[in-house]
Amino acid sequence: MANINVVNLGGAKVGEFELIDELFSAEVNDALLWESVKHYRAALRQGTAATKTRKNVSGAGKKLWKQKGTGRARVGSIRTPLWRGGGTVHGPQPRSYEYAFPQKKLMGALRSALAAKIADGKFTVVDSLVASEAKTKLYRAAITKLDAGKTTLLVESSRKLDEKLYLGSRNLQGVELVLSSEVHPYDLLRYEHAIFSVDALEALQETLKKSLSKRKHAEKEVA
Repeated sequence: MANINVVNLGGAKVGEFELIDELFSAEVNDALLWESVKHYRAALRQGTAATKTRKNVSGAGKKLWKQKGTGRARVGSIRTPLWRGGGTVHGPQPRSYEYAFPQKKLMGALRSALAAKIADGKFTVVDSLVASEAKTKLYRAAITKLDAGKTTLLVESSRKLDEKLYLGSRNLQGVELVLSSEVHPYDLLRYEHAIFSVDALEALQETLKKSLSKRKHAEKEVA
């Protein structure tokens, strides 16, 4: 197993964290990452585009003239899609673009995203993300000392989320705080640098470990 340095918010090394090679040293699956990002962005779409059908446009439904004998083309209503100002046929209507995405594929994409961040040196583990005060300038100074780049993803454990962390980081431009139970491959790819607390990384590693063991067990049963 490989170790990664654990630092404090001042950038000083305070220990090491043991990473499971099987989880964080795997080959990056670009195709799986693309699928996970596509799924995430599809769920973000509002799907509120709508066109008016012939029942929605203004105009009477009365037949304009008799069917035969006038020499003109037959027409049943002024709201016909064939005429200017009439309804639209097969236009977009409100819908959800979200679709199901297998949990195993999501966990695989998350492992790939983490492995890519670690390989690129854009991954930092801190003993705690909680500063002495809930002040934005303290977190900006800490992120600068950690050399976290222009955009940073802060990941904290749901059990350790502190009000100081939330209040101090929420107004930082280019910085987002997420929980370890909610982190998505899209988040890791979107931000230049990822900073995990030890508790958050432990929780996420345990989740990935369980997912991997379930997959192996299922593969053995199929074999």
